[in-house]
Amino acid sequence: MNPAPSIVFFTTASGAGYGLLFWLGLLRPLGLVAMSPMAALVALVLALVLITAGLLSSTLHLGNPKRAWRAVSQWRSSWLSREGVAAILTYIPALLLGLGLWVDAPALALIAGLLAAAGAFATVYCTGMIYASLKPIRQWHHPLVVPGYLALSAFSGAVLLAMLAAFSGSGAVPALLAILTGAAALLLKRAYWQAIDTAPPIATIESATTLGFIGKTRPLDPPHTEQNYLLREMGFRIARKHATKLRLIAQLGGFALPALLALLALLAGGTAAALALTLGAILALAGLLVERWLMFAEATHTVTLYYRGS
Repeated sequence: MNPAPSIVFFTTASGAGYGLLFWLGLLRPLGLVAMSPMAALVALVLALVLITAGLLSSTLHLGNPKRAWRAVSQWRSSWLSREGVAAILTYIPALLLGLGLWVDAPALALIAGLLAAAGAFATVYCTGMIYASLKPIRQWHHPLVVPGYLALSAFSGAVLLAMLAAFSGSGAVPALLAILTGAAALLLKRAYWQAIDTAPPIATIESATTLGFIGKTRPLDPPHTEQNYLLREMGFRIARKHATKLRLIAQLGGFALPALLALLALLAGGTAAALALTLGAILALAGLLVERWLMFAEATHTVTLYYRGS
């Protein structure tokens, strides 16, 4: 599949934003992250900026972005619509959380924070289901896709919260969460890559044409003689050697190094911890951009069977 930059940015930025909102809404009102109201507001603003920027970026991939509002009308049958509805509804408790922090209302902050965390979880779940529900793409129609989306969001959000909380001297809990979620996300990602590398194709040109009984099948002529939408959007392929290198970069930069820096921050404390977690957050987001790009680049649509004959 063609890794559209707008969608790569959307899944990375909004995932990190919702992850940050989830941990902030869960930990700050319960007193597990001792951030001042102003510091918590800064974290909330960052989360909403990432979420909004990601959502706006996703509309750039639409044929007519002005009609993006219609996407929320099919929530009964479309995971894309459900994602849109969940995203819109999550803004309400998120803004109320900001109000609770601003006026120092612990009860309001607690209720709104928990609702915002639930909304963040639901939105990321719907995002994952958009891809997991697409049966013609075997790399996406996989049971590890949705857990992977949730784990990546939780990890990137924990790294960002740990960075921000460290400047208030309270980054220990989110740093520990960054280590745990980073390890879980890396294990899930490796298991996912192993699964898609070894799984058989869901269809072949022989099964699609029912001509397998006569042996190997190939088209005599291609369906089109020029580049078209299907080839441009669904015929993209990445060389195996490049995918291997990018996977290594994603694992080291996106997961291993940020988790190691979070561990160092726990041991060091003070300014050194804040600097380590800041570097870890930058590496995590950069690595996740590579991982998200691979998520699309490695996906293959069954329609390409008719163009490539394999």
